[in-house]
Amino acid sequence: MLYWLTQFSDGGDVFNLFRYITLRAGGAFFTALIFGFLFGRPLINLLRAKQRNGQPIREDGPQSHLETKQGTPTMGGVLILGAVIVSTLLWARWNNPYVWMILFVTLSYGLIGFIDDYQKVAHNNPKGVPGKVRLLLGCGIGAIAAVWTAYVQPADLSNHLAFPFFKDLLLNLGIFFVPFTIFVIVGAANSVNLTDGLDGLAIMPVMIAAGTLGAIAYAVGRVDFTDYLEVHYVPGTGEILIFCAGLIGGGLGFLWYNAPPAAVFMGDTGSLALGGALGAIAVATKHELVLGIVGGLFVVETLSVIIQVGYFKMTGKRVFLMAPIHHHFEKRGWAESQIVIRFWIISLILALIGLATLKIR
Repeated sequence: MLYWLTQFSDGGDVFNLFRYITLRAGGAFFTALIFGFLFGRPLINLLRAKQRNGQPIREDGPQSHLETKQGTPTMGGVLILGAVIVSTLLWARWNNPYVWMILFVTLSYGLIGFIDDYQKVAHNNPKGVPGKVRLLLGCGIGAIAAVWTAYVQPADLSNHLAFPFFKDLLLNLGIFFVPFTIFVIVGAANSVNLTDGLDGLAIMPVMIAAGTLGAIAYAVGRVDFTDYLEVHYVPGTGEILIFCAGLIGGGLGFLWYNAPPAAVFMGDTGSLALGGALGAIAVATKHELVLGIVGGLFVVETLSVIIQVGYFKMTGKRVFLMAPIHHHFEKRGWAESQIVIRFWIISLILALIGLATLKIR
């Protein structure tokens, strides 16, 4: 919204500053951060008043969770979503189709997660909305995002898949771009959801991934940067940096209350929305495969579940003491803070590798 103040600029006044994406990204970050600090405690108090028993804890999970996490309210993702929406609408250009596509995916997945969380709290049951229903709705959202993206991207990039490390390699997926996009967005949403199992475990890797993808979005949205880096130019994606900055600011505001011991959980409201957002950003910037590197931690968490379930069905035995894999390390005696911080370090390393793909061609 504030971008439109530039119409009052003669090129040498304060209004001209709002033309710069980097300045508006900084504004979005601080707006979201302040939003989180202002509304975090009131929201937690409201959730505690409405959720007498807090988020239902899995009885088959680590025993320590039944002792230390019982009664903690969920749906804290509302705080992150509120911060992201307000900051993005305030600082981003409203005529940018990528911003609206990403907001659509984020809010739609957030709504699915909110309904899921509500079902869990209302019935004191950790199952929530049936998985098939969630998957069907998620696929529908992904399909809309795919068509939306294909329509707004340049003709030479639309429906194409770009490969990291190769400067000119593009694969025309044609109609298969839709199922591919669905796979990326649905996979990202559910991967973050699986990772959200310990205090602070999911939100920091999400912020790291958002920062990385935001930098990529800014780079591929500038002709001078893409010429130098020899990556594909996707006009308009620079504005996505503002959404990412808002996500980081909102994430930090949430982490203030989610740090161990957590006063609130993000719930599916947050994890599905944030994962879907990361997938949508990757699709918009033509960096879907790089998301697999940057979000490698989420991939490993998901693979641990797939391997555990598949191997158990075939042999009746388990590969891990418990899945997702962060619970495996809990069972081995690692402290929760030890697991969380080490996973943060892994996420940062993977993010740096993902950024390196911009230069290594």
